Amino acid sequence: MEKYPNVNWSEAVKPLLKKYKNEKHPLAYKNTYQLIVMVVLSAQDSDRHINKIAPMLFEAFPNMSALSKTTEKNLHTHISDVRNSDKKTQWLLQIAQTIKDDKNIPYTLDALTALPGIGRKSANVILRESGKEPEGIMVDLHTVRVAPRLGIAFGTDPKKIEKQMIEVLPKSEWDAGMAMSFLGREICRPTPKCEICLMKAVCKYYNEVVVKQL
Repeated sequence: MEKYPNVNWSEAVKPLLKKYKNEKHPLAYKNTYQLIVMVVLSAQDSDRHINKIAPMLFEAFPNMSALSKTTEKNLHTHISDVRNSDKKTQWLLQIAQTIKDDKNIPYTLDALTALPGIGRKSANVILRESGKEPEGIMVDLHTVRVAPRLGIAFGTDPKKIEKQMIEVLPKSEWDAGMAMSFLGREICRPTPKCEICLMKAVCKYYNEVVVKQL
């Protein structure tokens, strides 16, 4: 499925951005330290699961300093049922031992992605949730589904989808990736609820597939 032609995407995404502008990420974090830990843990796992184990985890390790001083064995007991827990235990300890204190948390894409277990998607989430200026567009599994359906991008490679979206959206609208993620969670599901979607007027999938079936 290729891009949808003749759409002014800067205008087209405005209703989406307005709807989800102040929407907080589904991970139930209370500060940036918690967000970093939860973002690492949620990879290939569910936000719901990570939210469930978070209270006890952060009671044991309330900040980056506390996390940096624990052992691999001790940390692993708290996250043992998380997917890929062995690798994530190592990553979190390396992150904590690198940063050492909450006040040292970096807020640039390059510095965040230099940390183990944090890719572009996670770094973009951290910058967005921290209220920092975006350095890229967040593309998660929901955005990968939604963007090609809309027609703003094509393919399944998150980095390529991000690049395509950056080409057609001004920096002020780069939160569209996160907005598409929220849309994907709520409406543009694997089986989409097109009839209630605010994007159907400009959506390639709706206009080229759904309308023809009506």
